[in-house]
Amino acid sequence: MPGFTFTPDTFAFPNLIAARHPAGDDLYAHYCFVLAKGVRQFFLFARFDPTAPRLSEEAYETRVRQVVAHSPWESPLAPDDRVVIPGYRNLREFSEAEQAVVKRGLGTSFWTLVHWTNWRVTFPVTGSGQEAVADEIVTELASGRLVQLLVTNLPKIEINHTLVAYAYRTTSNGTEFIVWDPNEPEAPGLVTFDRQERRFWASRVYDTEPGVIRVFRMYYSWFL
Repeated sequence: MPGFTFTPDTFAFPNLIAARHPAGDDLYAHYCFVLAKGVRQFFLFARFDPTAPRLSEEAYETRVRQVVAHSPWESPLAPDDRVVIPGYRNLREFSEAEQAVVKRGLGTSFWTLVHWTNWRVTFPVTGSGQEAVADEIVTELASGRLVQLLVTNLPKIEINHTLVAYAYRTTSNGTEFIVWDPNEPEAPGLVTFDRQERRFWASRVYDTEPGVIRVFRMYYSWFL
């Protein structure tokens, strides 16, 4: 993906899995959709100026809210029109130093959790339908656009989650999609599409056993 690099262009903190932290208080959990959408929004609508003076917490929170006020399916802003985040080189550095502020600015997870498109995880899929999704992901990535994915392996209660695909490579059996996982900020994940079987496979997804998953695109229009 031109202009996108895994570490500098992603958040420093993870979405936590509540089931893995039963004794935790005030967990930043159930924010995977917020973080995945936020990575896309910062990539499209923000720029960083490390030479400019740093701001107050309140001012930084306002800047974050300005970034996420844009819908992720909008066209990217020109550099001069982007929300400027002064005092930091990139999103990783900013979100590490100003973690509490960034979390407040990103906002609540409520509306992402009740969004009607999430219910697609209960739908059956066809091989041709999954192949069409794989082709759409390749087309979008080749056009320089990050692709947010809704992934599930229901009825197994393991993964109902979102990932951001930022690169792909063609293999002899299909396509490997390299993804950023909100639950694992330190290393890329991998989702594979098998052309012969016409299905997706969780090859390397955080806290998920390798296996068949269903994949849908997310937040690519006002409707979907």
